[in-house]
Amino acid sequence: MRLGTAIVLLALGAILISALRVDLSGVDLQVVGWILMIVGALGIVLEVAVWGPRQRRRVTRTDSYGPPASDGPAQRTTTNETY
Repeated sequence: MRLGTAIVLLALGAILISALRVDLSGVDLQVVGWILMIVGALGIVLEVAVWGPRQRRRVTRTDSYGPPASDGPAQRTTTNETY
């Protein structure tokens, strides 16, 4: 479940609990709303806990050429950054 889906479930559950007053036979919409809110909150917590701390790695390749050397090749450097 992605973060957007979890937020939609949380909002839909809140609407069912507080704003909607409809009586259906066999279905309690407030219970359905609480279930949707719990699933949405759990989805947000899992999204932050599982996908939040993953390490992002960016590899930057930098080619730099210095002044021409009389007897050597051009200089090339590569930079790896991890954050």
